[in-house]
Order: sequence, then structure tokens, then C-alpha cells
Amino acid sequence: MGRRWTPGICAVALICLAAAAAAAAGDSDPDELERAYPIVEPDYGHTKLRLSQQGLEAIRRIENPIAVVGVIGPYRSGKSFLLNQLLSLSCDKGFGVGHMRDTKTKGIWIWGTPVEMDVDGTKVSVLYLDTEGFESVGKSNVYDDRIFALATVLSSVLIYNLPETVREADISRLSFAVDIAEEFYGRVKGGDIAFEPAKLLWLIQRDFLQGKSVQQMVNEALQRVPNDSGDKYIDEVNQIRDSLAIMGNNSTAFSLPQPHLQRTKLCEMDDKELDPLYVKRREELKQVVGSIIKPKFVQGKTLNGKEFVSFLEQILEALNKGEIPSTGSLVEIFNKAILERCLNVYKEKMDGLGLPVPVDKLQKIHEVANDQARMLFNKQHFGKHHAGQSFVKLDEEITKVYRNFLLANEYQSSKLCEARFSECEDKMDHLQVLKLPSMAKFNAGFFHCNRTFVTECVGPSKERYELRMSKMLLKSRALFIKEYNNKLFNWLVTFSLVMVVLGRFVIKFLLLEIAAWVMFIFLETYTRMFWSAESLYYNPAWHIIVSSWETIVYSPILDLDRWAIPIALLLLFWLFYWRCFGRRKRGSRSLLPLYKNSHKNSTRARSD
Repeated sequence: MGRRWTPGICAVALICLAAAAAAAAGDSDPDELERAYPIVEPDYGHTKLRLSQQGLEAIRRIENPIAVVGVIGPYRSGKSFLLNQLLSLSCDKGFGVGHMRDTKTKGIWIWGTPVEMDVDGTKVSVLYLDTEGFESVGKSNVYDDRIFALATVLSSVLIYNLPETVREADISRLSFAVDIAEEFYGRVKGGDIAFEPAKLLWLIQRDFLQGKSVQQMVNEALQRVPNDSGDKYIDEVNQIRDSLAIMGNNSTAFSLPQPHLQRTKLCEMDDKELDPLYVKRREELKQVVGSIIKPKFVQGKTLNGKEFVSFLEQILEALNKGEIPSTGSLVEIFNKAILERCLNVYKEKMDGLGLPVPVDKLQKIHEVANDQARMLFNKQHFGKHHAGQSFVKLDEEITKVYRNFLLANEYQSSKLCEARFSECEDKMDHLQVLKLPSMAKFNAGFFHCNRTFVTECVGPSKERYELRMSKMLLKSRALFIKEYNNKLFNWLVTFSLVMVVLGRFVIKFLLLEIAAWVMFIFLETYTRMFWSAESLYYNPAWHIIVSSWETIVYSPILDLDRWAIPIALLLLFWLFYWRCFGRRKRGSRSLLPLYKNSHKNSTRARSD
């Protein structure tokens, strides 16, 4: 007999299976995010940077606006320990500190769980960012510059962690941060935020300031150094000092005493064992950071996790360009969307033209659209010193688009003019084969065709097609005139013979027959005796005949060439009716001399 499961056992089994399935299909355990993740790592040559997908996945989960607190500073200056203190984490749970990890911090790391804060009524997720210290052995200065530059761009608050004092080398390292701030700071002050430079927090870790505040120490370090010898390096550092002094409201200074004399055992101590003054100043530092932090703004809006990762990818690509990271490459990134917007303004203005158009009109609209695009770029672009590169790129793109419009205009103009030319050519060919030749009809078609071509053919191809049109029309006219006279002569000969037949046998109208014979004799005999057929065309009598013919054949009201057959049928019908029925009703009286049968109608007596 089979073994039965009780309903309770079945229910427990189903619940366990469902829980296992949910755990397998669901997101990772939130506790798994409670650790540090790398987001940027050095490449094999330790000169450039590459992304680490493990850390990026942790960022992509974030849906709130993101703010970043980044810490930079020399190698083994206590950056990781400082971040753990700000996050209230122990060394074994937080960022790895010196000897606590086999490999020290390489590249840039973040804490996987953001700190939720309320900033001006907005819920913000704050990421804490640890960077690889500079001046360590086995690295190039370019690599340090890239780490420093990336941290500068990503951070909302940039803590410059310095032991003891501010050295000249520490100031020179801020050159990239200064360039970034100079490029964008004026725009931010104007309220049009595309990218807000990080707030710079000078953090000096020392116990005694010799009666000076930390702000005074920083201000003294930022004063110009005399350079009587004209040393280029000193000049460069003095320029950085001047810029940092001008942007003083974008930076602040803070001092933090040493937590304990035994620095190698700091991770084993709790707050009770640390210097009370250090604990107090650490809590004040947390408040200072919280008071100055703001969400990261890029292109006028805050960034969620996915948008922040996309922004990071663009910045890293720009910083990896060339041998040395440059501010200009970053400015290009920020101006990229503005360039596209300006280019779309230009395209929309140009697209409003219905091609083809005359070249001067296209040039005029191009100048107007170009001015509008430039005005928009001047209003919205970012960067003071490096915006010229973006201007050049905008000009290049506009020139490229304008060149395409020129080609399209030429193509459409050629296409339109070719169509009008073909229509006129077909029209002229049709007029050449008129059944009843008419100079008036040819001239009407000729002028209508020429007028339509001149009106509708526009653009750069017009001049070329006008020359072709002129040659074609002149050739068609000369050919028509030649054929016209020949056809008219033949038609008149045929017409005279038809009138002879009608006057003799159908209508029996003597005067019509005589006139027809006179016309036939004139055309066939007289011309052959005295003139050639061509010489007849210059005779005044011929011009009279031509005028009469033109009056009969074509007029604006009646085109005999189109209606010749219907009119001929109507005339035949009328003649048949008149011949059969008309004479019976009216008798044999006629005002015109007609042919009569003298034998039938004679009343005279017949004589033998």
C-alpha cells in the first residue's frame, strides 16, 4: 500500500519550494550589498581605466537622485579609514584599510549601500567613493591624473585628504579640478546648470595649527609665490592658486586631529579608545559634508542609477582619449547634446524649404538658419576656454548638412527641369505632326511651353536647361515652318480637288467648281511655270492664302485639327439630308446657277 502525505506536510513542502524559487529568482540579498565594490579598475598597463561591471550593477539599482562624496589624496593618507568613519563602519566590514586587505585600493571603489538623505525636500541616495592614492610606486602620473579627474567629475563633494599641511605638489594636482570649475562655474552661477563642479573640501589632518585656523592655512598656501627666475612650473602653480582663490566660495577647509598615536591599530579601536577631540571633530565633519552635499546635476537634471552609470561611461571614454586626460574632451561630452539640438534647429529651418529653390534663396535661408543655430549654441553651450572646439565642430556639421542640401537642391532642380523639358519636347513633337498644320496653334503651344518652363524650372540647373530649351525650341520652329508650307501646299491642292468633286457631283454648284478649278490650276500650273514651290511662300498672294487658312483652321474658340472629323461628319450628314430631302420641299428654284437637265424641263415641240 502506498504511502500517503498528510495535508500539513504537503503545505510545508509547498511553502519551502516557493521560498526556494523566490530566493533563486529574486534579487540578491540586500546584505550582499553591504560591502565595497570596484567601479573603475586600472588596465593591464596601469595607465588607463576600465569599468568594473560588478560595482555598476550595484549603482543601477538606485532609483533616487544620486549624490557622491569622493575622497582623494596621497597614497596611505588614511582615505579608506576616513570613509569608514564617515559611514560608521568598522575596518573589517567597510573599505579595506592598508594592511587589512591583500591588495590595497586599486582604481575607484564605492560602498554598495547608499546613504539615504533629505536634501532640500528631495530624497537623495549618497554614494561614498574611495580612490586609489597617488604618488604610489609603479604608477605613471597620467594614471593618477585620470583617477583624480574622474573623481573630480563624479563627486558632488570632493574631500581632499591631506596629512599635516598643503604642499605645492598638492596644489598642482588640482589643475584639472580648476580647469573643470573654470569651464563650468560661470554657467552654474547664472543658474543654467549642465554640470555643477564638485564642492572642494580641504581636509587637513594634523594636531596643531600653530595658532592659525585651517582656512588661514589654506589661504596662505593659495597665495602667489614670487617667481623672479621665471620658472615655468611656478607660473603654472601660481595660475592654479589664483583660480582657486577666485573660486573660494566653492571650497571650504576643515581640520581633523589624529585619532590615535598608534595608527596601525586604529581598526582595532572603538570610539572610546580614540581621541575625544577627534571623535567630536569627526561628527562635525559629517555635519559639514551633509550641509554642502547636493544631487549630481548633468545637462540640467539629476541622475538615477542607470543614468549615473551612462554618465560614468561617457566620462571615462573622454578621459581615456589620447595620452593625457583633457578638459576639452569633457567639454565636448557636455556640449554633445547641445550640438545636436543646434543642428536640429538648423535642419528644421532648412527642411522648411520646398526643394528645388534658386541658389541665392537657399544661401539666404542657410545664413538665417546658421545664425539661429549659433545664437542657440552661444546661449546654451558650456565651457569658457575649450568651447572653441565645439564651435568648430558645429560649423563642420552645419557645412556638411548644407553641402547635402546643395546636392539635393541640384538633384531636385535637375529632375524638375528635365521633366518640364521633356514635356515641352513632347509638345513640340506633337505639334510637328498636326493633321491640319496651323502656325497660330504652333506659336500658342510654343509660347505656353516656354512660359511654363521659365516659371516652373528653378534651381541651379535652370541656366543649363534654359540653353537646351532655347536650342530645342528654335530647332522645332525651323522644322515646323519648313513642313508647314509643304503640308499647307499639299492640303490646298487636295482641298481644291475635293471642292471640284463637291461642286460638280454633290452640290452641283457651278461657281464652287469654277473657283476650285482656278485654285487647282493656280497651285499646280502657275507655280510650276513661274516659281518654285519654295518661292511661292514669299509671295504676297501666298500670305493671303495662309492668313485665310489660319483663320479657318485655328482660333481660341475652335481648333479644327481636333474637331475636323466630327465637323466633316456633320457636314456630310447635312449634305446628304439636303441632297435627299431639302430640294423636294423647296422645289427646283435656286438663286445660284446650278446644273439643270435641259431635255426633261424643255416644253418646246420636238421636230423631226
